[in-house]
Amino acid sequence: MVGTGATGVQVIPHLGRDSEQLYVFQRTPSTIDVRDNRLTEPSWEASLQPGWQRERMENFLSVLAGEPAEESLVTDGWTETIHLQRKILSGSVDATLAPEERELRDELADFETMNRIRSRVDEIVQDRGTAELLKPWYRYMCKRPCFSDTYLQTFNRPNVTLVDTADFGGITRLTETAIVVGETHYEVDCIIFATGFDVGVSGVLSGTLPVRGRGGRSLLETWACGLRTLHGFYSHGFPNLFHLGALQNANSVNFVHILQEQAEHIAAVISRGRATGVQVIEPTPESEAAWIRTVAETASDTGTFQADCTPGYYNGEGTRAITGSSFSPGPVAFHRILREWREGDMSDVLAPARPRTEA
Repeated sequence: MVGTGATGVQVIPHLGRDSEQLYVFQRTPSTIDVRDNRLTEPSWEASLQPGWQRERMENFLSVLAGEPAEESLVTDGWTETIHLQRKILSGSVDATLAPEERELRDELADFETMNRIRSRVDEIVQDRGTAELLKPWYRYMCKRPCFSDTYLQTFNRPNVTLVDTADFGGITRLTETAIVVGETHYEVDCIIFATGFDVGVSGVLSGTLPVRGRGGRSLLETWACGLRTLHGFYSHGFPNLFHLGALQNANSVNFVHILQEQAEHIAAVISRGRATGVQVIEPTPESEAAWIRTVAETASDTGTFQADCTPGYYNGEGTRAITGSSFSPGPVAFHRILREWREGDMSDVLAPARPRTEA
């Protein structure tokens, strides 16, 4: 198994159980907090009313975004670390504290959290050498936090061997029959890759899937000096092109919920466009520029934090930072803006009918 991130943490316990011999190749250890997975109480299930799932999703999003909530309906590892998540994820912060005091508070909370996670490794993993290699040394949000009740326990199996590659900058090479780290050959029958992906880089942004708008201008060329969208969903010069994702809007850990909100918003815009008879949905240059200013004025610079982190997909293996492109007040505030905007006439994007040759 190559990779010990979120995918590896989920897969490795099963491979350890079923393999004759499992080698786990690790460059950077993940944070492994308690998942506390357990059976659902039948009485609780019977108490659920229609709409319960939507209520829990919205409550979870509000808690993580730092919005007021009477209670947390989902009390888990994510809801316990909301202050630390501001280093990467958008959301409100405690404005009653001076920035320096807030930074000190968060730094101490980070230290306590990571020390607790490292202590958990010592409590579970029996071999001292293996335990030391499994301890994360970075700050909490440098890598995606993981939660498991079985991952660390897997390294107590006699058929599971952890191979740390940090001293060699990763795996040295592959042969027809082995994985090589330094000068050591590990003979294997099958290699499973859990090496992740380059977050935030789609075919559009990499240039491998060119999208062209009016006059043949490519989207990548238009965005060469920075992203240009209204609410993150559409760009001037590219009629009827809709974006889903985390560009110039607000994100959270339950990305499925975020995408659902985005899909519902785009569907509402298209529905209004059909109702009013327009052929083109495209933001005006003025509305696009206004939103760019809003994002710039509110965006939190996470670049300094990420620059001090271990290489990973959050910082492009140490080559870049995900910064300056989010609506920092958070997803709940962002969704409020969208609802208020939809209550208007949507003239910012509903253009009059144009000849098809222009589109």
